[in-house]
Amino acid sequence: MSTPPSFAQLGVPKSIVAALSERGIDGPFEIQAATIADALAGRDVLGRAPTGSGKTIAFGIPVVANAVPARPKKPTALILAPTRELAEQIHTELKSFAGKVRIGVVYGGVGYGPQVNSLRAGVEILVACPGRLQDLIDRRDVSLERVEHVVLDEADRMADMGFMPAVRKLLDQTTPDRQTVLFSATLDGDVRRLTQQYQSNPVRHEVGEKTPDITAASHMFWKVAQKADRVSVTADAVNAVWPAIVFCRTRHGSDRLAKQLGRFGVQSAAIHGGRSQGQRTRALASFARGEVQALIATDVAARGIHVDGVAAVVHYDSPEDHKAYIHRSGRTARAGEGGVVVSLLLPEQVRDAKQMQRRVGLDEPVTEPDTPAMQELSTAPSKPKPAAQPTQQRERTTRAKTKKHGGPNRPRRGGAQGKKGRKQTSAGSASSPQRGERTAAGSNGRSSQPGTKKQTSSKGASAAARRRRRAHLQWDSNKS
Repeated sequence: MSTPPSFAQLGVPKSIVAALSERGIDGPFEIQAATIADALAGRDVLGRAPTGSGKTIAFGIPVVANAVPARPKKPTALILAPTRELAEQIHTELKSFAGKVRIGVVYGGVGYGPQVNSLRAGVEILVACPGRLQDLIDRRDVSLERVEHVVLDEADRMADMGFMPAVRKLLDQTTPDRQTVLFSATLDGDVRRLTQQYQSNPVRHEVGEKTPDITAASHMFWKVAQKADRVSVTADAVNAVWPAIVFCRTRHGSDRLAKQLGRFGVQSAAIHGGRSQGQRTRALASFARGEVQALIATDVAARGIHVDGVAAVVHYDSPEDHKAYIHRSGRTARAGEGGVVVSLLLPEQVRDAKQMQRRVGLDEPVTEPDTPAMQELSTAPSKPKPAAQPTQQRERTTRAKTKKHGGPNRPRRGGAQGKKGRKQTSAGSASSPQRGERTAAGSNGRSSQPGTKKQTSSKGASAAARRRRRAHLQWDSNKS
């Protein structure tokens, strides 16, 4: 086997090589070694490679190295991405080795102001989602008339999301003799037609499997009566077979589920586009070391997860389509290993799940949750849970809050009780009135110690009692 070339041997500028070396990136991955030299030479490149194979650096190095100075509102290089998470990821990655080359990023879901200001100042490289970019063009905040280098990342994903008409419209606004580099997990259908129309004699490079193989995994479809039940069922599944990747559709949903699983004793880490690169790296490292049982991931974030030994995949939220099911499920049962894929289905989702099964070549029954059967299907060896306990962390947090705020039973503002009294109250001292007792103040139920809260079995019952007493006193005063 021949030794792969170094970045320097591929023609990468010394400044970029040094910047990559500072990050611990000393040699190219397969897709980088295959495509960088051609892209640096200005050729059109057609690359098929899975997410996580190093594509961002593969197309990022040539774009940065060949950057042409730009005027305000007129970038000279354009990188199109299907989602804001991926656009942010590309932007962050390129800035780490871009030096003085200015890089901007635009996508929807946020205000126009900062993006417009960046474009007015001028950027050589613009990373963009198609929809927001066309909006900015319509507003005359940016023009593509000087774009000489175009990169289409995850072109298959853009086709799936219906962006191809917008992509064609954007490409038509760039210079006719531009360089076009396209990366995709598949090179058929709309992607093939796009390359035929907008690339000139592209050099083709392919890396990795064309489609993840999910036949090596065992697939289970569990019917869950209510949405709220999914958390406990997921906790049982992860505790039964782990390490596991649990898929959610949204960032907020991922964060919420990670917290909820913690209450069931499941140690997990959320990973999505809203987390910084450092946070994602630490989460992946903890997962790879077995320090957490589960990664809670969105589809976009999971495209960058490449960890061997994943024992289970749980579809907490149903995938968007059969392709998403294949990509999610392909995270387990790799390299000849087994794995279990569990889908949680609400009653109204069962029909769609059966249709999806037919599209991916499955025919599995929809059953009640069955973790013993899941364990039997798993080939992962049983092992003790990680040492750290989430409950201990919660206790530490509670103690910190108690210390900061003076305990859970703080006296009302203006009460006469001092620090000593507060300590006695929080400790449940004998001087506190007990449940159902009358105090020395009489039937109005007020404590002889100002500021001391009564300890009752229920806040609701206590409040109701106070309302009844106030009504009684008001009735007495009206009589008199």
